[in-house]
Amino acid sequence: MRLLLVEDDNHVAAALSAVLARHGFDVTHARSGEEALRALLPDSGPPFGVVLLDLGLPDQDGFQVCGRIRKRTTTPVIMVTARADVRSRIHGLNLGADDYVVKPYDTMELLARIHAVSRRTLPAEPAASPEETTDGRQPPLRIGPVTLDLPTRQVAVDGTTISLTRKEFDLLALLAQRPGVVFRREQIISEVWRTSWEGTGRTLEVHIASLRSKLRMPALIETVRGVGYRLVSPAA
Repeated sequence: MRLLLVEDDNHVAAALSAVLARHGFDVTHARSGEEALRALLPDSGPPFGVVLLDLGLPDQDGFQVCGRIRKRTTTPVIMVTARADVRSRIHGLNLGADDYVVKPYDTMELLARIHAVSRRTLPAEPAASPEETTDGRQPPLRIGPVTLDLPTRQVAVDGTTISLTRKEFDLLALLAQRPGVVFRREQIISEVWRTSWEGTGRTLEVHIASLRSKLRMPALIETVRGVGYRLVSPAA
């Protein structure tokens, strides 16, 4: 996911950009409101998935920048600021911010909020071509030699069907819908097992190991140490 970081402190931006990059984000750093708005122009590249917006900018207040962003794009905006008072929170949300995070923050919480707002605002999948939809079925997901047919819950590797348990399929399908994106352990447990992380961590590790073994592609699911897992698309 492309992410626009609007932060005038270069040291803060460098540290946060490094963390975000380790978690699979392509970060663009803007040091002012005008620089951020230019980066959001339609012809400036692929669209951003999220904007992290500091309020204390050198050229204009972050609230003003948020209002201007909202007039030109629906890209999710998370305000990241030291302003902790309730009035500032309410004002930011009323201007169209999708979330409001107060400094100092826990990095894992910030990552969770980024993933949360991006999930809520994911664009609809593009319509399949007529050849894909003549039978009314959703086209399968393909990641290298792996094919997932979501309606029939079938998985094949190089055309050979692989037998997976219900939870193994749910886990693989979750990762496969956003290749390259890191899913936190807590997030996976919540979405696949519909429960909390406590006491379920070992179950997740066992299912990951089983998937790697059954698919015979150990490198397909990458462990991001201390965070979670992501699906790595095999090189063409």
